[in-house]
Amino acid sequence: MELYFKKRRWKILLLLAAVLIGAGSLIYTNWLVNQMSVQERKSVELWAEAMTRLVDTERGANQDLTLLQGIIENNTSIPIIWTSADDDILGDRNIRYNEKRKNVVLQHELQKMKGQKDPIEIVLSENTVQYLYYRDSNLLQNLRYFPLAQFGVIMLFITVSYFAFSSSRKAEQNQVWVGMSKETAHQLGTPISSLMAWIEILKMKEIDETTISEIEKDVSRLEKITERFSKIGSRPELLTDDLKKVLNSSVSYLENRCSQKVKFILDMDENTYYDVPHNAALFSWVIENLCKNAIDAIDSDGVISLHLTKKNSNLVLDISDNGKGISKSQFKTIFEPGYTTKKTRMGTWAFTGKADHRELSQRKNFH
Repeated sequence: MELYFKKRRWKILLLLAAVLIGAGSLIYTNWLVNQMSVQERKSVELWAEAMTRLVDTERGANQDLTLLQGIIENNTSIPIIWTSADDDILGDRNIRYNEKRKNVVLQHELQKMKGQKDPIEIVLSENTVQYLYYRDSNLLQNLRYFPLAQFGVIMLFITVSYFAFSSSRKAEQNQVWVGMSKETAHQLGTPISSLMAWIEILKMKEIDETTISEIEKDVSRLEKITERFSKIGSRPELLTDDLKKVLNSSVSYLENRCSQKVKFILDMDENTYYDVPHNAALFSWVIENLCKNAIDAIDSDGVISLHLTKKNSNLVLDISDNGKGISKSQFKTIFEPGYTTKKTRMGTWAFTGKADHRELSQRKNFH
């Protein structure tokens, strides 16, 4: 659970960092766009003033034509249309069009400009007024969308970094689990060999054969557990065999080692061969773990059902029980390696007397 919350905190921090960077970029770019918009309007107003003075010069006023023409010609980026008071288009600048479609394009551009900016009046005389319309330059328009593109790049970088970090952590965790499992298998080898020798000694004494047989089954089970741990991290060898064998063996073992209040129902067609490639040792491990968790979740009398069916070319195994179940809040974390809500990582099985009186020594709150 702690590992899950740590990962969740990292996700939140990464997302928060991306939002802060994006928000900061958006605020700064918006300020920059506003400043450029003000500068462009000043340039258009200066252009309009130059046009007015140029007309005055043509009427005989003493003006510096070179300066005025320079101001007019220096506008190479801001699209401009000037019209008469009756909206007749008198001229344009920095608008691309085909001569055949000139009127259509200019009228379309004029409507766009009217919707974006307030026009600038050019007063030529008491009876003559023209209007100068303009819109943002292409540079300014692109700059308005820049924060969105930047935010997308930041999110992409954060996503790639997160998955790279997550993959690295998972690889490290997997190496730790593999190392621990192989070391466990190695350490179990010696006591198992010793137990096998003690069984041979018990056979030479007057001890109930049923007891010795059950001990042999447990030692055999320990050997299988050792085999399972030794195979973690390695590619399992899959052999095609009848799946009923594994299920019958696993259920039989569990029935003799859990409370008689728990009933197992193995529902499958005994006349059908459920041949499928599988690793018997690892598959039985899955079945046993699922059933043990189900047993821990059953408060008193309970039923664990295993239903095996064929569907087309697939085999479907449904395992259900009448235990307390899993709360919805745990759905996303139950498949985390090592995740448990139990107080101890591993359960302890205690046997009181003969096989028919065996009881679970511990009850856990996990299904």
